[in-house]
Order: sequence, then structure tokens, then C-alpha cells
Amino acid sequence: MSEQLDILIFGAHADDAEIGMAGTIAKHTAMGYRVGICDLTYAEMSSNGTVETRKEEAEQAAQLLGLTVRTNLGLPDRGLFVTPSHIERITAEIRKYKPRIVFAPYWQDRHPDHIACSALIQEAVFNAKLRKYLPESDPVNVENMYFYFINDVYEADFIVNVTDYYETKKAALSAYRSQFITGQGSVATPLNQGYIERVVARDHLLGQKRMLPYAEGFVSKLPMVVDRFD
Repeated sequence: MSEQLDILIFGAHADDAEIGMAGTIAKHTAMGYRVGICDLTYAEMSSNGTVETRKEEAEQAAQLLGLTVRTNLGLPDRGLFVTPSHIERITAEIRKYKPRIVFAPYWQDRHPDHIACSALIQEAVFNAKLRKYLPESDPVNVENMYFYFINDVYEADFIVNVTDYYETKKAALSAYRSQFITGQGSVATPLNQGYIERVVARDHLLGQKRMLPYAEGFVSKLPMVVDRFD
């Protein structure tokens, strides 16, 4: 029987979740939260690296972040579409791990797979609670769903102070050597032309708004609930 998660993060490719929220992941696993990542594809269309390389890098990043579980649905890279079969696969993953909180990529991004992933997760989170949808498994009502940024940053609804865990984020990103570091036989892509440095600058600028060294931003489609103002 699978272990129930507190947080389940979806990405189209291994490294998506790390780019957007590795600091937040590390912060929560350090506090004892059970956190998992589900990558939808093996990123087989990547210009650099191989599927096997990407699997090894994803596992290394998972260990650095203290994940409870990391899975991959093996859906087609550059073939993600809002189809019944894709929604079913993702819904089954949500029902398997019963997370209280789900994260998905923000719905605007330069990469079409990130946009498709966002739409798919929203559909699956909704369907997961329907008793008559895939009735062979029990419905799951996700308490909260939030969105993280990958390539393109928009206005955040809230930020998480990740200063104490930022070195872990950089280590997790550096695990993806095939993507972020130019090596023998690699070709130039936006990812290996100073991408990690730009992510660090982004998170530093976001934290600066609240006098924090580093922060990661998130969006909620629903109003945030506040019990009191401190």
C-alpha cells in the first residue's frame, strides 16, 4: 500500500519542480512533511542527455531534497494534451498518494508542455474527488492546489522564505548536469547558458520584496484563508 503524502508536486519533466520550488520542498521535508514529485514524461525529446541520464539525475535530486517518493508516468514528451487517458493516469496518481496539497506549473510559460501539465493537473484534481469517476478507486479531495513558476515569472500571491535551504536547491539543480552544464557533445540550449544563475537571481529579487535573501513564489486560484492578522 502506498504511503500517503502531505504534498504532491507535478511537473512535465524532471527538473521542473526543482526550478520552481526546490527550496520549498527541502524546507518541508526537513520539517517532516511527506513530499513526492510526479514527473509526467521522461523528457525524451531533450536536446541533451538521455532518458537513462535524466532518470539518474532525477533520483539524485530526489535524495538531496529528501523526497518520500518520486514517480514518472511515462507520458510522451511534447505529446502532453488534455485527453481522457492522460487525465485518468494523473487522477490515479492523486488517488494513490492522497495528498492534502498539490502543486502544478503555472498556467503561463514559454514551454507548451508546462502549460499542458498545468491544465492536466487541474482537470485531475477536480476528477479525483468525483465518486463516479474511475469508481474502482476511492475519491480523494485535495485540500489546496497551488502553482509554481518555471521559466516565466508572474505576480505571486504568496512567497516562501527558502533562505536556509537555498544551497540545497542549488545542489538539486546542479544534479541535472546534462541539462544545465555544457559538456562534450552537448548543444547550446537556454538551460545551459546561465539558466541556474538566472533562477538564483529571480529568487533573490523575489525575496528582496520582503527583505529576504531568497524566496519562491506561488499562485492560488482560490482565496487564501487567514485566521488572523499578525
